Amino acid sequence: MMNDENLAIGIFDSGMGGISVLADIINLLPNEKYIYYGDSNNAPYGIKTPEEVKKLCIEICDFLIYKGVKAIVVACNTATSAAIKELRKRYSIPIIGMEPALKPATSIQSDGKIVVMATNMTLKEKKFKGLMDKYGKARDIIKLPCPKLVELIEDGITEGQEVEDSIRQCFNGIDINEVSSIVLGCTHYIFLKDYIRKFTGNNIKIIDGNEGTARHLRNVLKQKKLLKNTIEKEILLDIYNSKNDEEIINLSKKLLTFSLEKLEF
Repeated sequence: MMNDENLAIGIFDSGMGGISVLADIINLLPNEKYIYYGDSNNAPYGIKTPEEVKKLCIEICDFLIYKGVKAIVVACNTATSAAIKELRKRYSIPIIGMEPALKPATSIQSDGKIVVMATNMTLKEKKFKGLMDKYGKARDIIKLPCPKLVELIEDGITEGQEVEDSIRQCFNGIDINEVSSIVLGCTHYIFLKDYIRKFTGNNIKIIDGNEGTARHLRNVLKQKKLLKNTIEKEILLDIYNSKNDEEIINLSKKLLTFSLEKLEF
């Protein structure tokens, strides 16, 4: 029987946004084995009910555990908001979730407004309300759902005029000169960070929760003595997607390469 530390780390998302999280985790833990599951067939999660999202998350976690994983990363803010408590009750392995990086945004010394880009569900759920109560009371927070950006990533569109136009439309009505930081509260948006920065300029801090999630995963695995000790010469990764076609798998690999190159830069 395989030792627990040699089992894979399972990572899943409503689609391909979680690939950006996977890249940060691989960057921090290059010797681990990974199984990534993208639920593109049911994306976006942000327009579903919490109960629908919970059901989908349980089905995916059951699949990952069947494949053999020692921990699961819910690489989706929406899925974390809707399902993380249920998943932790249901499974005995570590379940790592994500949340919009409001804490680091509020720690920046500035009187400017904080824009939180996320899905409708993430912004409406109790988990985000808790973050607002804890960190956001003294700051002016703008909640900004941008569903169109999720659709672009799921279609493999990470650059070009359509991306620029969609970002501009997303920020319509917001005076960017009053903003000090932007929180990317959806993993899909991270693929468009360069274009968001192009629109906002260099004076605005753009923050995401990927690196913090990767560090938290490492700390949990270390604490539970589940870190893999052997050194690998290549990335050990299996990618699955609910659309179950070769095109979506190839696009996932392309987005991973794109993300890893950005991290190395």
